[in-house]
This record gives sequence, C-alpha cells and structure tokens, in this order.
Amino acid sequence: MKNKIPPLRLVAWELTKACNLACKHCRAKAITKSLPDELNHSEAEKILDDIASFAQPIIILTGGEPLMRKDVLDLAAYGTEKGLRMVLATNGTLLDDIWVKELKKVGIKRVSVSIDGATAKAHDTFRGVKGAFDHTMAGIEALKRGGLDFQINTTVTKTNLNQISAISDLAVELGAVAFHIFLLVPMGRGSALKEEVITPQEYEEVLTWLVEQREKQLIQVKATCAPQYYRILRQKAKEKNKKVTFETYGLDAVTRGCLAGMGFCFIDSTGKVQTCGYLEVECGHVRKEPLSKIWHDSEVFNKLRDKKQYKGKCGNCEYWQVCGGCRARAYAITGDYLAQEPMCLYRPKGIKE
Repeated sequence: MKNKIPPLRLVAWELTKACNLACKHCRAKAITKSLPDELNHSEAEKILDDIASFAQPIIILTGGEPLMRKDVLDLAAYGTEKGLRMVLATNGTLLDDIWVKELKKVGIKRVSVSIDGATAKAHDTFRGVKGAFDHTMAGIEALKRGGLDFQINTTVTKTNLNQISAISDLAVELGAVAFHIFLLVPMGRGSALKEEVITPQEYEEVLTWLVEQREKQLIQVKATCAPQYYRILRQKAKEKNKKVTFETYGLDAVTRGCLAGMGFCFIDSTGKVQTCGYLEVECGHVRKEPLSKIWHDSEVFNKLRDKKQYKGKCGNCEYWQVCGGCRARAYAITGDYLAQEPMCLYRPKGIKE
C-alpha cells in the first residue's frame, strides 16, 4: 500500500553557490562565483510554474548568498505573482536600504539573517571574513528602517554553545520576529568540523533550554535539524499536565521535527532535488522531470514517509510522528538515512534496557 502523499509546505531553493563569505560550516560549500551549469532564468520560472500547479508552499530563496544572483528580484516577483509566499535567507552583509525597498516591492515577506556569534570576533571567526558582523548589523538596520520582518538563524556548535542565550537576547534586542537555532550537521564544509558537533547530552540540554525559552521570549523560537525539540516539548508539557494543542502551543503543536520528504524539499542550484539541503541523496532532477512528479514518486521521499522503513530506536519510538530523528545527521554519521538518530538519548518505551 502506497503511503499517503503529504502536501508540500516548504521549499528551500539554492539559487546559486556564489557567496561573499567563507563560513566554516557551510552546507553548500559555497564559492565566490556561480557554477556554470546553474539553472537559468527560464528554467527557474518553469519550476515556479510547476510548484504553483500542485502546491502552495513557502519558497525560501537561499544560497550561497541569494543576493549574488542577478535575477533574484525577478524570480521573487514571479513567485509572488504565482501566489507563492516568498522569503529570503541571507548572511545580511549585502543588505542596504535599496535592497530592502526592492525586496519588499517584489513580495518578499520575511528575511532570515544568520548570526553565529554574540560578538563581532566570534561571528567573524565562524563566517571566515573580518567585518562580516558589522556588515550584517548594518543590513539588519536597513531591514528595520524598511519595515521588512526578519528572523535570526544560528548554527549551534561547540564554539558558540555558551553564547546561544546571548544571541537569543540579541535577536530580541534587534527586533527580530523569530530566533531559530540549527544543530550542526557534519556535511558540506562542515564535514571537517566534527569536533565542533556538540554531544548528545549538550544537544538535549540546549533543546530543553529552547523549549523553556519559548514561554519566556517575546518572539518565536524554533529548532531546525533538531527534531527532538518536539519530543522534549511534549515531555515538558506532560510534566505540567498541559495538552499540546494549537491553542496552547501554536504551530509547535501541529508541525513535525524532521520535515524531509514530509512537507519539505530542497532544490540545489543546478536542479538536483533532495529531501533537505543537508541530506545529499539525489531524489530527482528538475531538468529531467517536474518537481510535482518527484514529490509524489521519489523512492527516497516515500521511504521517509513510512515508519516501517526506519531502523533502531527511531523505528520503534512513540514520538516518531512528531520527531522522526534527523535523517541528514543519520546519513552523515552512519551512511544510512534510515538509521536511528545518532544524537538522541531518549529510549523509546517499547525498547528494553
């Protein structure tokens, strides 16, 4: 029996590999110039046509640095015309008043800006370019002047683990509408940073802290590439005798940890489709077949939708529906995207000691 195909809710689209920074953890292994075989403008418009024909997902224009693609504004405008919600993920260093004005004009609804250190020194070391922090702060000020909503994204590593609280406070101080943390997946340029991956215990602690923060902070907080967040949220709610419903926990009550293939997919700059940007297993190619077909027929997507395919603890866990374990981390560490989540300390009820 074929698994039910979930609706496509979120597409991260790597418009280009080009970037003006050299981040140590870069998933894309971004370079200073675009690849010669990146999708052209006509191909990009056809992808948006196809997406709009079968779904209404949020489209995250990312990179590399998406502002380094010459037709980024045209593509954002085209997606908006198609009725898609267009957002942008940037390092923030290129943003100024002109960029912000144009982004608003073409319908960009939110901008995510990456900050990986609470100080200029810490951030610049991580981002590989001196002065990056100051340029990012200037970009954020331009967003504020232009009235364009922004969120702060932070990748958690050994180096900045003790700064996460300060970065969260900085996000609030800057006027961000959300603070999202990403747990490092050792792939891309980050594959050389295995010593920067936090321990399973630290992983559990930072996610517990984030669950607690969601009730204290005035802005939205969320974990990405850290699906156990949703298991911990429910455990903490149970301790307080609270039901996890939309009325009590908002969107956290109706979303899932690992969305790879379950509502989310990734398109790289040359058209390769993956379940997420961190899981480097090709599921199809938009130059060969439309995304609508890949989303429905990909063997990888359909395996991820079937709990029976999951191995180890994840396949026997009562929290599978809301967590699922990070498939990218499982693949990066074990070579098997269906293996149990390597960073999870939780022992499912059905597994004996």
